[in-house]
Amino acid sequence: MANNLIIVESPAKVKTISKFLGKSYTIDATMGHLIDMPKSSLGVDVENDYEPKYITIRGKGELLSKLKKEAKKADKIYLATDPDREGEAISWHLQRELNKDEKNVAKISRISFNEITKNAVQNAIKNPREIDMDLVNAQQARRVMDRLVGYTISPLLWQKIRKGLSAGRVQSVALKMICDREAEINAFEPEEYWSLSATLSVGKKEVEAVFYGKDKKLPLSKEEDVLSVISEIGKEKLKLIEIKKGERRKKAPLPFTTSTLQQEAAKLLSFPTQKTMRIAQSLYEGVNVKGRGVVGLITYLRTDSTRISEEAHAAVLEKIGQEYGPEYCQKTQTEDKKEGKIQDAHEAIRPSYLEITPFEAKESLGKDEYRLYQLIYKRFVASRMEAAVYETETVKFQAKDYIFTLNGSRLRFDGFLAVYMSEEDKAEKNVTLPEMKEGDSFKVEKWNKEQHFTQAPPHYTEASLVKALEEGGIGRPSTYAPTIGTLLLRRYITKEKKNIFVTELGNAVNEMMSKNFPTIVDKGFTANLESLLDSVSVGQTSWKTIVENFYPDLSQAVEKAKEEVEKVKINEEETDVVCDKCGRKMVIKYGPHGKFLACPGFPDCKNTKPYVEYAGFLCPTCGAECVKKRSKKGRIFYSCSRYPECDYMTWQKPKDAVTGEKKEGEIMA
Repeated sequence: MANNLIIVESPAKVKTISKFLGKSYTIDATMGHLIDMPKSSLGVDVENDYEPKYITIRGKGELLSKLKKEAKKADKIYLATDPDREGEAISWHLQRELNKDEKNVAKISRISFNEITKNAVQNAIKNPREIDMDLVNAQQARRVMDRLVGYTISPLLWQKIRKGLSAGRVQSVALKMICDREAEINAFEPEEYWSLSATLSVGKKEVEAVFYGKDKKLPLSKEEDVLSVISEIGKEKLKLIEIKKGERRKKAPLPFTTSTLQQEAAKLLSFPTQKTMRIAQSLYEGVNVKGRGVVGLITYLRTDSTRISEEAHAAVLEKIGQEYGPEYCQKTQTEDKKEGKIQDAHEAIRPSYLEITPFEAKESLGKDEYRLYQLIYKRFVASRMEAAVYETETVKFQAKDYIFTLNGSRLRFDGFLAVYMSEEDKAEKNVTLPEMKEGDSFKVEKWNKEQHFTQAPPHYTEASLVKALEEGGIGRPSTYAPTIGTLLLRRYITKEKKNIFVTELGNAVNEMMSKNFPTIVDKGFTANLESLLDSVSVGQTSWKTIVENFYPDLSQAVEKAKEEVEKVKINEEETDVVCDKCGRKMVIKYGPHGKFLACPGFPDCKNTKPYVEYAGFLCPTCGAECVKKRSKKGRIFYSCSRYPECDYMTWQKPKDAVTGEKKEGEIMA
């Protein structure tokens, strides 16, 4: 019996794929990257054609040796890492390592699949291919560019501001966008304006006709403008001069891309972008669904495309017809109006199995997994449904030369709204107007005037920042979650509810970057660079050409900044915890492992303490205060403050927890 080896990235995929293949297949995982540039040095030979230096990642040597042993025994080797540039690069690195044994050279193939289903996996095995070096080079280009920016500018930030800071090709642009928005809000000066409407009695119903103007819309800048209109009209009635009835169609939304999934999950589910991507990854790799075993519930989650396969399109139309009726099936497919996309290698994000409804999967999923799966499932079904149709009615009134309008709207056919509603859809209400006819005149029962002021632009949320980054062509949607995560981790930004605010540290870093590296933080330059990097993936541009045109100017700017930039002092964040050695109030510092408390009297007083926040409830095992901690992967959990004497921990804060004396968020002394 033939011995075939399939190598994927994650152990979760191993379980899922094992169901589809027989005993002649061995499946193993790389556990992510095996080979990368060293963390301890730049890893790019700028003197030798920008050649990257690759090493085995620390801790991965044993796993790589195991894969090499399995490869020796295999008759065929299939590299089945993720179907994107990063996955292609992982396969390339692995192929080079396995090819060190010359016996492996002829038997290694690359396979990829957009969904982890039996048909997709078996079809991939039937159609193996070579490593796509254009995709590999596109990934190399990004890694090298990110290295050159991060590893040359970050040490400067350490030297001039404080240790532990970082700069990045996308990260620094995102920070500047947030700082610019904050500056715009702070500089905003509200302008006064007024609105005016007339309350009319139409039969037993009261309606409000809104002031429009004359031949064109007339602004009401101050109260005197409003009083002038009222005075000029006097007691004259408003005469109905026109009734216009029509129809408004609201098209079905497109299925999710990475970016739109992050945005909608933030709006509708209040998920941070990192949480959305983490849950989507688990849904893609495989979930143990009761009665079905381990199943990959959604297609690949890193995609810019909104297209779907003909097979999936036909299947969802059949489902819609059966459950809602043929009139709900989309006649003309909604198209994405965005142009110029290079990365369209995958389908949109959709359910892998339409027959596994959210209701069926609910029992097997965690609460948040279920909510995200339901969102993806409903969005996909809705994307192939007919438009919602509204009956509209616009009524015009006239008094003197002034025009007033009244608008009505009623949902006639719900279409896709039967399945999926965005925030905007939910906010839209039916407004049915009473029977009226042209020529009717109505007495003004009451004038309604109200003062308003223009509003400053809103603070960014994660959803609106992701949207702005995508619209600006900055970075890739798959990088938005880690970018925002890094900005939060470095304390450049902070979040209050959903709003993002820049910190004093963030402003200092942005000011230094803007003054000394204006090209790096320029949105236009970054978007153009992104386009060039994308062009590498289709073989249009040499990746080293991009790097050699970029690095000399960067290097020169760094050397100049080292000489000219003065050290920046950032005020430390003071706490209520008192230093038990000298009595000063301790401040929050940042080290390689996160926050800690330190005495501001350093170096005279070198006292430090761990930074721990109380969770606000008592340990159910021993009754001590519980504390809030963060795992190595950044996930928040709660544990007993008496650890290791008491080993109680939980990922979820208990709803029925006994409240302790300390409030949540207080710092543990």
